[in-house]
Amino acid sequence: MDKPIVTSRLARGSKLGAVAAAQAVRKRRTRLSMIGRSAEVKARLADESVLELTTHLVRVLGEMKGLAMKLGQWLSMLDLDLVPPTHREAFQSSLAVLRDQAPALPFAAMREVIEEDLGRPLAELFADFDPTPIAAASIGQVYRATRHDGVAVAVKVQYPGIDAAVRADLRNLGLIRTMVAAVLPGFTVAVLDELRTNTEHELDYTREASTQQHVSEMFAEHPLLVVPRVFPEQSSRRVMVTEYHPGIRFDEVRALPTAQRDRIGEIVYRFYLGSLFEFAEFCGDPHPGNILLGADGRVVFLDFGLFKRMDRTHVDFEMTCLRAAAEDRIDDLYQLMLERGVIEDHTLVSPAECYEYVLSAAEWCLVDEELTITPDMASSSVLLAIDPRLAEFSGMRKQNLPPEHLLSRRADFMTLGTLGQLGATANWHRIAREWLYNEAPTTELGRRHRQWLTSGRDQR
Repeated sequence: MDKPIVTSRLARGSKLGAVAAAQAVRKRRTRLSMIGRSAEVKARLADESVLELTTHLVRVLGEMKGLAMKLGQWLSMLDLDLVPPTHREAFQSSLAVLRDQAPALPFAAMREVIEEDLGRPLAELFADFDPTPIAAASIGQVYRATRHDGVAVAVKVQYPGIDAAVRADLRNLGLIRTMVAAVLPGFTVAVLDELRTNTEHELDYTREASTQQHVSEMFAEHPLLVVPRVFPEQSSRRVMVTEYHPGIRFDEVRALPTAQRDRIGEIVYRFYLGSLFEFAEFCGDPHPGNILLGADGRVVFLDFGLFKRMDRTHVDFEMTCLRAAAEDRIDDLYQLMLERGVIEDHTLVSPAECYEYVLSAAEWCLVDEELTITPDMASSSVLLAIDPRLAEFSGMRKQNLPPEHLLSRRADFMTLGTLGQLGATANWHRIAREWLYNEAPTTELGRRHRQWLTSGRDQR
């Protein structure tokens, strides 16, 4: 029986239509989508007590520096339309603290880190070094310099003492669980535990340098994107030197004409999510601060402190589930979730709820139409998945996602949030069919990517 699609002004003209099944062209039944679902969330945030808690949470997390910025990246993906107009400016200001605030340290302190870690005076290491940082990361700052061979480089330097501070915060993370849960209950399990697991890795720039060099080589000579190469001989646990790639920052990218933003959105989608399915490895930290538009039109991707290599069997499971959802094979999807252990108690979740829950997070890339991703769509998708105060999917939210899939879901949501900030339009499903069904590309960017894949990548 058909269900009418819920629509609202928040849909902003986006329409959800037919999904092509793998074996036949047919119209699937219309269903309740995530578009327009934010009304309940907006009503909850209108509660003064919740807004007060949010302000208090921001103040406490502001003292945590590195972890605060990580949470700020997540929160910045949520559509500010969810917050009542009377509180939006204050909420946005508080969010900016989480997203952008970094320890204010004189260059002398950062210079000491460089010289101590690399064992030589700055003048011997670089021909020129600009003491004004060009960017602030969650645990360090980035400077522009020139090597003695004339190569322009970006030098990421960890804040002195930030490793001890972050590790202390991780040990004390349980103390803020109650406060976080009062604002975004589902956020606690899904995000804070993931932070505890992965932040330690991000404190080691030697590890990140090795990862980034691997990704840079993997995407060498790619026509659509670039990952700056690393200079390992000038990198250490607290210092990482990479090739400098100038580019337009995300805020400026958002002001570009629609066609350019759509092009960038497709490249972002292919890099962050396509890499998981094509190569079984992906960056786990997609967000606007890690994206630049280079002068040659290629998208520059930065920051590989959080990177995941997945077992191919786990990747295949995710693809099989997405194919089952796209083809409306409700019972097959349910059985897959039971066998994998995603659903531990079948009495709490019906096949229909399992199906609708998957769609709430992934329908945007299962709809065989052009679809504009909006901030509201991204917010609704995330909140439906994680917020137990919403009545829908209460059974699914009581189940446990296996840890090997948690980071890929984070990458999904943050990629969706980034595309929402960009307002990008594409037939995301047709792009996804390249890796879900090994179909031929239907876009010019897809054809260029496929040509790169098949014309010598294994020789690089």
